[in-house]
Amino acid sequence: MAKQPVAGRAKTRLVPPLTGESAAALYHCFLEDVLATVRAAARVAAFAPFVAYTPAAAQDFFRSLAPDFRLIPQQSEHRANAADSSHLEPASSQLGDRLQNVLSTALRQGYRQVVAINSDSPTLPAEFLRAAFQCLDDPQVDAVFGPCADGGYYLIGVKKAPGRLVTAVEMSTPTVLQDTLAIAAEEGLRVEMLPEWYDVDSADDLERLRIELDTHPQRASASNRFLNETWLSMSSFRP
Repeated sequence: MAKQPVAGRAKTRLVPPLTGESAAALYHCFLEDVLATVRAAARVAAFAPFVAYTPAAAQDFFRSLAPDFRLIPQQSEHRANAADSSHLEPASSQLGDRLQNVLSTALRQGYRQVVAINSDSPTLPAEFLRAAFQCLDDPQVDAVFGPCADGGYYLIGVKKAPGRLVTAVEMSTPTVLQDTLAIAAEEGLRVEMLPEWYDVDSADDLERLRIELDTHPQRASASNRFLNETWLSMSSFRP
């Protein structure tokens, strides 16, 4: 699940301390690192990698960034046309609706399992993605989630359209996963959980990322390059 890294629209919760331009540059690095993670996982798990992109006008950008990935718009054609006309995503096309569209579209194309990950966790281990497909191989498992430290999730995997699991939950709150699991319980769905990880939404998250990459720079080489070349040079981040 990716958006075009445009200043003022990408990683806006990091502004400040970052500028709009540097936040977009950092998010571009996140995309590079997440794509590398997906490639590494796909070499072992043998799944078809997609970029689910937004806005609709970003197709050429993502085709250039990830020529080895298939592309799927996050919004339906009708929603995308509405967004193109105003250069903004319509209010009705929130994350839950976009997840529903992406996962449902992939399933309609004949895939028996679909896993979506965020693009805000540049150091996410590739084995977590592989483990998600292994969980879904169990005929008794209906869905798999990767919990985030902030109460959301970095990954959702399903075998059928998620419906209320994504459309009936208010996203971007500290109880996203809790609310989602409550709906799963109501519907009698068996859910498996992956290890917890974190996404980078705040200055504290960015510091956590910096500390991790100080020790393991290979986990996200593009993000590590940003932190060493841009982040440390910004006076607002100096001790």
